[in-house]
Amino acid sequence: MFNAGRFSLARRRRGMTKKALAIAIGVSERSISAYEAGDQDPERVTLQRISEALGFPEAFFFGDEPEVVRAEVASFRSLSKMSARQRDTALGSGSIALMLNDWIEHRFNLPKVDLLDLGSERLGQAKEGASDEDVVYPENVGAGSPEAAAATLRSHWGLGELPIKNMIRLLESKGVRVYSLAIDAKEVDAFSMWHAGRPFMFLNTFKSAEHCRFDAAHELGHLVLHAQGTPQGPEIEREANAFASAFLMPKASVLAMAPRHVTLPALVKLKKYWAVSVAALNYRLHALGLSSDWIYRTMCIQLAEEGYRTNEPEGVPHERSLLLEKVFSALKNEGVSRRDVAKQLHLTAEELSTITFGLILNLVPGSGASNLRKTGKLTLVT
Repeated sequence: MFNAGRFSLARRRRGMTKKALAIAIGVSERSISAYEAGDQDPERVTLQRISEALGFPEAFFFGDEPEVVRAEVASFRSLSKMSARQRDTALGSGSIALMLNDWIEHRFNLPKVDLLDLGSERLGQAKEGASDEDVVYPENVGAGSPEAAAATLRSHWGLGELPIKNMIRLLESKGVRVYSLAIDAKEVDAFSMWHAGRPFMFLNTFKSAEHCRFDAAHELGHLVLHAQGTPQGPEIEREANAFASAFLMPKASVLAMAPRHVTLPALVKLKKYWAVSVAALNYRLHALGLSSDWIYRTMCIQLAEEGYRTNEPEGVPHERSLLLEKVFSALKNEGVSRRDVAKQLHLTAEELSTITFGLILNLVPGSGASNLRKTGKLTLVT
């Protein structure tokens, strides 16, 4: 039967209003509302037009009820600056990612969750829905400021004071499911959430690599600091920013390497060590008392004049998912192409690419549908 929930998801994923979609397919706006409410099914020719307008195969609209990501459970950094269309597009992307993730989890053994709950009295507790074997319960976990929380998590993961070479790979090795948004909008940075006992993170890959790394650390802050509540509000965002800054640039490391004179060339040279933006390093030095208010403001002005707030100098390469690369490599070895995966999920291959950091499976001659049932379990070794 025609699934009203999937129809609504597809419309919101494309950021289309009911009126815009109605015009595109030649029906009334009331008909669109009826389709989404489940009060009316579209006629055959209308369904074809819906498929073309929204870019989803017709089979997509006849699948099981989708797991819809809702705004109240997601941590958006700039929700107040975001339009409803941008929000719906991002949330729709998250819902599609849940479909792919569920497909993968049924076929592969992925890393177990190893996150701490650093924002509640009972620290290290599992999220509802996660089994005991999925979550590590460390002893003597301390709580406090975002700075202390970042140090605690670094200690728990054995990172010491060293810079983090690849944030996405680190997160995936600790059980965080990371997907991409690929939304060309500066208002949409990233968001994260807990779902069925699993931590999820969605990153906008249209940002600079340094920006994406900070977004990843920011969302990690939400996952460990605000796991028990709805992660929204200015104070919550400030805590996540402080956590990200401390997690990417450990205090002892910054104190040891801070320049005697804070200048723009010195910041550009030093920021490469931690793979952060010049603006983030400038803020960190000031937060640790290594630069005065006047120097901090002067650097902010110079950053703006040089255009470094939007064009990062001497940027680092973008990161992408190692876990998904290994999954896709295993599927390729089984003779399964990306089109086979897309067909199983009733999606287009292009849609899969937008949520998997642009990863592309090589097409294999013939159909790999039968091989999908033979694909064994994969344990990711990191």
